[in-house]
Amino acid sequence: MTDLDLRRQRVTTQRRYQQQQQHPFQDSALGLVSTKSFPAIVGTADMMLKSAEVTMVGYEKTGSGHCTAVVRGNISDVRLAVEEGAKTAEKFGQLVSKLVIARPMPNLEAVFPIGSHLVELVQKRRGYSRLSNRSIGLIETRGFPAMVGAADAMLKSADVQLASYEKIGDGLCTAIIRGTVANVAVAIDAGMEAAERIGELHAVMIIPRLLEDLEHILPVSSYWIDEPEPLPVLLPNTVKEKEVLELPQADTKPMPLKRIVEIEEL
Repeated sequence: MTDLDLRRQRVTTQRRYQQQQQHPFQDSALGLVSTKSFPAIVGTADMMLKSAEVTMVGYEKTGSGHCTAVVRGNISDVRLAVEEGAKTAEKFGQLVSKLVIARPMPNLEAVFPIGSHLVELVQKRRGYSRLSNRSIGLIETRGFPAMVGAADAMLKSADVQLASYEKIGDGLCTAIIRGTVANVAVAIDAGMEAAERIGELHAVMIIPRLLEDLEHILPVSSYWIDEPEPLPVLLPNTVKEKEVLELPQADTKPMPLKRIVEIEEL
Protein backbone atom coordinates (compact mmCIF):
# COMPACT_ATOMS: atom_id res chain seq x y z
CA MET A 1 0.00 0.00 0.00
CA THR A 2 1.45 3.34 -1.05
CA ASP A 3 1.67 6.48 1.06
CA LEU A 4 -1.14 8.00 -0.98
CA ASP A 5 -3.43 5.08 -0.18
CA LEU A 6 -2.58 5.35 3.49
CA ARG A 7 -3.43 9.05 3.52
CA ARG A 8 -6.72 8.38 1.75
CA GLN A 9 -7.61 5.66 4.24
CA ARG A 10 -6.74 7.96 7.13
CA VAL A 11 -8.91 10.75 5.71
CA THR A 12 -11.83 8.34 5.18
CA THR A 13 -11.54 7.07 8.76
CA GLN A 14 -11.51 10.60 10.13
CA ARG A 15 -14.59 11.54 8.10
CA ARG A 16 -16.48 8.51 9.38
CA TYR A 17 -15.52 9.35 12.93
CA GLN A 18 -16.73 12.93 12.49
CA GLN A 19 -20.02 11.73 11.02
CA GLN A 20 -20.55 9.39 13.96
CA GLN A 21 -19.92 12.23 16.37
CA GLN A 22 -22.38 14.49 14.56
CA HIS A 23 -24.97 11.74 14.07
CA PRO A 24 -24.43 8.98 16.68
CA PHE A 25 -27.51 6.97 15.61
CA GLN A 26 -26.52 6.49 11.97
CA ASP A 27 -26.13 2.72 12.37
CA SER A 28 -29.62 2.35 13.80
CA ALA A 29 -32.94 1.84 12.07
CA LEU A 30 -36.52 3.06 12.35
CA GLY A 31 -39.53 0.80 12.40
CA LEU A 32 -43.10 1.93 11.71
CA VAL A 33 -46.34 -0.03 12.00
CA SER A 34 -49.71 1.53 11.19
CA THR A 35 -53.10 0.29 12.40
CA LYS A 36 -56.74 1.29 12.04
CA SER A 37 -57.57 1.75 15.74
CA PHE A 38 -56.01 3.08 18.92
CA PRO A 39 -56.31 -0.13 20.97
CA ALA A 40 -54.57 -1.97 18.14
CA ILE A 41 -51.64 0.47 18.12
CA VAL A 42 -51.22 0.09 21.87
CA GLY A 43 -51.15 -3.70 21.59
CA THR A 44 -48.84 -3.51 18.58
CA ALA A 45 -46.42 -1.17 20.31
CA ASP A 46 -46.45 -3.35 23.42
CA MET A 47 -45.52 -6.43 21.35
CA MET A 48 -42.77 -4.53 19.49
CA LEU A 49 -41.14 -3.46 22.74
CA LYS A 50 -41.38 -6.91 24.30
CA SER A 51 -40.09 -8.83 21.27
CA ALA A 52 -36.81 -6.95 20.66
CA GLU A 53 -34.39 -4.45 22.15
CA VAL A 54 -35.98 -1.32 20.69
CA THR A 55 -37.10 2.04 22.03
CA MET A 56 -40.40 3.66 21.23
CA VAL A 57 -39.85 7.24 20.11
CA GLY A 58 -43.44 8.23 19.45
CA TYR A 59 -46.73 7.60 17.73
CA GLU A 60 -48.66 9.51 15.09
CA LYS A 61 -52.40 9.94 14.54
CA THR A 62 -52.95 10.50 10.82
CA GLY A 63 -56.73 10.81 10.79
CA SER A 64 -59.55 8.50 9.74
CA GLY A 65 -58.72 6.26 12.68
CA HIS A 66 -55.17 5.46 11.54
CA CYS A 67 -52.30 5.41 14.07
CA THR A 68 -48.60 4.65 13.60
CA ALA A 69 -46.11 3.47 16.23
CA VAL A 70 -42.45 4.42 15.70
CA VAL A 71 -39.59 2.46 17.28
CA ARG A 72 -35.82 2.73 17.03
CA GLY A 73 -32.89 0.37 17.57
CA ASN A 74 -30.39 -1.81 15.75
CA ILE A 75 -31.44 -2.93 12.29
CA SER A 76 -31.95 -6.58 13.27
CA ASP A 77 -33.92 -5.68 16.40
CA VAL A 78 -36.12 -3.23 14.53
CA ARG A 79 -36.91 -5.76 11.81
CA LEU A 80 -37.90 -8.34 14.40
CA ALA A 81 -40.00 -5.82 16.32
CA VAL A 82 -41.82 -4.66 13.19
CA GLU A 83 -42.61 -8.24 12.13
CA GLU A 84 -43.97 -9.16 15.55
CA GLY A 85 -45.95 -5.93 15.80
CA ALA A 86 -47.43 -6.47 12.35
CA LYS A 87 -48.46 -10.01 13.30
CA THR A 88 -50.27 -8.64 16.36
CA ALA A 89 -52.10 -6.03 14.28
CA GLU A 90 -53.05 -8.68 11.70
CA LYS A 91 -54.42 -10.90 14.45
CA PHE A 92 -56.97 -8.19 15.23
CA GLY A 93 -57.54 -7.37 11.57
CA GLN A 94 -56.22 -3.82 12.04
CA LEU A 95 -52.91 -3.76 10.12
CA VAL A 96 -52.53 -0.98 7.55
CA SER A 97 -48.81 -0.96 6.69
CA LYS A 98 -45.32 -1.53 8.05
CA LEU A 99 -41.89 -0.11 7.22
CA VAL A 100 -38.24 -0.49 8.24
CA ILE A 101 -35.78 2.32 7.40
CA ALA A 102 -32.12 1.48 7.84
CA ARG A 103 -29.79 4.40 8.62
CA PRO A 104 -32.28 7.24 8.17
CA MET A 105 -30.84 10.48 6.82
CA PRO A 106 -30.45 13.44 9.23
CA ASN A 107 -32.81 15.56 7.12
CA LEU A 108 -35.55 12.95 7.55
CA GLU A 109 -35.12 13.01 11.31
CA ALA A 110 -35.07 16.79 11.45
CA VAL A 111 -38.49 17.10 9.80
CA PHE A 112 -40.43 14.08 10.99
CA PRO A 113 -41.00 13.36 14.72
CA ILE A 114 -38.76 10.30 14.63
CA GLY A 115 -35.39 11.80 15.47
CA SER A 116 -32.86 10.82 18.05
CA HIS A 117 -33.66 13.90 20.12
CA LEU A 118 -36.99 12.30 21.00
CA VAL A 119 -35.12 9.31 22.40
CA GLU A 120 -33.12 11.62 24.61
CA LEU A 121 -36.26 13.40 25.80
CA VAL A 122 -37.92 10.09 26.63
CA GLN A 123 -34.90 8.86 28.57
CA LYS A 124 -34.77 12.10 30.58
CA ARG A 125 -38.43 12.00 31.54
CA ARG A 126 -39.16 11.23 35.14
CA GLY A 127 -42.30 10.69 37.11
CA TYR A 128 -44.16 7.94 38.90
CA SER A 129 -47.59 6.72 37.96
CA ARG A 130 -49.86 5.37 40.66
CA LEU A 131 -51.19 2.99 38.00
CA SER A 132 -47.82 1.66 36.85
CA ASN A 133 -47.42 -2.13 36.71
CA ARG A 134 -51.20 -2.50 36.49
CA SER A 135 -53.30 -3.97 33.73
CA ILE A 136 -54.71 -1.72 31.01
CA GLY A 137 -58.01 -2.08 29.20
CA LEU A 138 -59.10 -0.16 26.11
CA ILE A 139 -62.55 0.04 24.52
CA GLU A 140 -62.90 1.89 21.23
CA THR A 141 -66.30 2.94 19.96
CA ARG A 142 -67.59 4.89 17.00
CA GLY A 143 -69.25 7.85 18.60
CA PHE A 144 -68.52 9.78 21.78
CA PRO A 145 -71.74 8.86 23.66
CA ALA A 146 -71.00 5.14 23.31
CA MET A 147 -67.49 5.69 24.71
CA VAL A 148 -68.78 7.69 27.69
CA GLY A 149 -71.45 5.09 28.39
CA ALA A 150 -68.88 2.29 28.20
CA ALA A 151 -66.56 4.15 30.57
CA ASP A 152 -69.40 4.68 33.06
CA ALA A 153 -70.33 0.99 32.93
CA MET A 154 -66.72 -0.09 33.44
CA LEU A 155 -66.25 2.15 36.48
CA LYS A 156 -69.48 0.90 38.07
CA SER A 157 -68.81 -2.79 37.45
CA ALA A 158 -65.30 -3.22 38.91
CA ASP A 159 -62.55 -1.54 40.91
CA VAL A 160 -60.84 0.24 38.01
CA GLN A 161 -59.75 3.80 37.28
CA LEU A 162 -60.38 5.77 34.11
CA ALA A 163 -56.87 6.86 33.09
CA SER A 164 -57.66 8.87 29.93
CA TYR A 165 -59.47 8.79 26.61
CA GLU A 166 -58.30 9.25 23.04
CA LYS A 167 -59.90 10.47 19.78
CA ILE A 168 -58.30 9.46 16.47
CA GLY A 169 -60.78 10.67 13.86
CA ASP A 170 -63.55 9.00 11.88
CA GLY A 171 -65.68 9.13 15.01
CA LEU A 172 -63.45 6.65 16.88
CA CYS A 173 -63.03 7.24 20.62
CA THR A 174 -61.17 5.05 23.11
CA ALA A 175 -61.68 4.85 26.88
CA ILE A 176 -58.60 3.66 28.80
CA ILE A 177 -58.89 2.05 32.22
CA ARG A 178 -56.31 0.68 34.65
CA GLY A 179 -56.55 -1.87 37.43
CA THR A 180 -55.80 -5.47 38.30
CA VAL A 181 -56.12 -8.07 35.54
CA ALA A 182 -59.30 -9.55 37.02
CA ASN A 183 -61.00 -6.19 37.55
CA VAL A 184 -60.07 -4.95 34.08
CA ALA A 185 -61.48 -8.11 32.48
CA VAL A 186 -64.79 -7.70 34.33
CA ALA A 187 -64.94 -4.00 33.47
CA ILE A 188 -64.22 -4.59 29.79
CA ASP A 189 -67.10 -7.09 29.54
CA ALA A 190 -69.47 -4.54 31.06
CA GLY A 191 -68.13 -1.77 28.83
CA MET A 192 -68.53 -3.83 25.67
CA GLU A 193 -72.17 -4.55 26.49
CA ALA A 194 -72.86 -0.86 27.13
CA ALA A 195 -71.08 0.26 23.97
CA GLU A 196 -73.03 -2.17 21.77
CA ARG A 197 -76.28 -1.05 23.36
CA ILE A 198 -75.61 2.67 22.88
CA GLY A 199 -73.66 2.76 19.61
CA GLU A 200 -70.99 0.83 17.73
CA LEU A 201 -68.17 -1.14 19.36
CA HIS A 202 -65.05 -0.96 17.20
CA ALA A 203 -62.09 -2.54 19.07
CA VAL A 204 -61.08 -3.94 22.46
CA MET A 205 -57.67 -4.58 24.01
CA ILE A 206 -56.42 -5.87 27.38
CA ILE A 207 -52.71 -5.82 28.27
CA PRO A 208 -51.72 -7.37 31.61
CA ARG A 209 -48.70 -5.11 32.16
CA LEU A 210 -47.22 -2.23 30.18
CA LEU A 211 -43.53 -1.55 29.75
CA GLU A 212 -42.14 1.75 31.00
CA ASP A 213 -41.51 3.09 27.48
CA LEU A 214 -45.17 2.66 26.64
CA GLU A 215 -46.21 4.29 29.91
CA HIS A 216 -44.26 7.43 29.02
CA ILE A 217 -45.05 7.75 25.30
CA LEU A 218 -48.70 6.77 24.94
CA PRO A 219 -51.42 8.71 26.80
CA VAL A 220 -52.39 5.76 28.96
CA SER A 221 -51.66 7.20 32.41
CA SER A 222 -50.69 10.84 31.98
CA TYR A 223 -53.48 11.98 34.30
CA TRP A 224 -52.10 9.85 37.10
CA ILE A 225 -48.43 10.77 36.76
CA ASP A 226 -47.05 12.20 39.97
CA GLU A 227 -44.24 14.58 39.24
CA PRO A 228 -41.41 14.38 41.78
CA GLU A 229 -41.63 17.09 44.37
CA PRO A 230 -38.81 19.62 44.22
CA LEU A 231 -36.18 19.41 46.88
CA PRO A 232 -36.49 22.00 49.64
CA VAL A 233 -34.38 25.06 49.08
CA LEU A 234 -31.96 25.57 51.93
CA LEU A 235 -31.82 29.26 52.73
CA PRO A 236 -29.65 30.82 55.44
CA ASN A 237 -31.48 31.52 58.63
CA THR A 238 -32.16 35.22 59.02
CA VAL A 239 -30.85 36.59 62.30
CA LYS A 240 -33.42 38.67 64.05
CA GLU A 241 -32.22 42.01 65.29
CA LYS A 242 -32.07 42.14 69.05
CA GLU A 243 -34.50 44.49 70.63
CA VAL A 244 -32.88 47.19 72.77
CA LEU A 245 -34.43 47.22 76.19
CA GLU A 246 -34.65 50.62 77.82
CA LEU A 247 -33.51 50.63 81.40
CA PRO A 248 -35.52 52.58 83.94
CA GLN A 249 -34.21 56.11 84.28
CA ALA A 250 -32.70 57.19 87.64
CA ASP A 251 -34.39 59.90 89.71
CA THR A 252 -32.92 63.13 88.38
CA LYS A 253 -34.96 65.57 90.45
CA PRO A 254 -32.78 68.51 91.63
CA MET A 255 -32.01 68.66 95.34
CA PRO A 256 -33.36 71.79 97.06
CA LEU A 257 -30.71 74.46 97.68
CA LYS A 258 -31.54 74.80 101.39
CA ARG A 259 -30.83 71.17 102.01
CA ILE A 260 -27.47 71.41 100.22
CA VAL A 261 -26.40 74.28 102.55
CA GLU A 262 -27.37 72.32 105.66
CA ILE A 263 -25.28 69.42 104.54
CA GLU A 264 -22.23 71.65 104.00
CA GLU A 265 -22.54 73.20 107.53
CA LEU A 266 -22.48 69.80 109.09
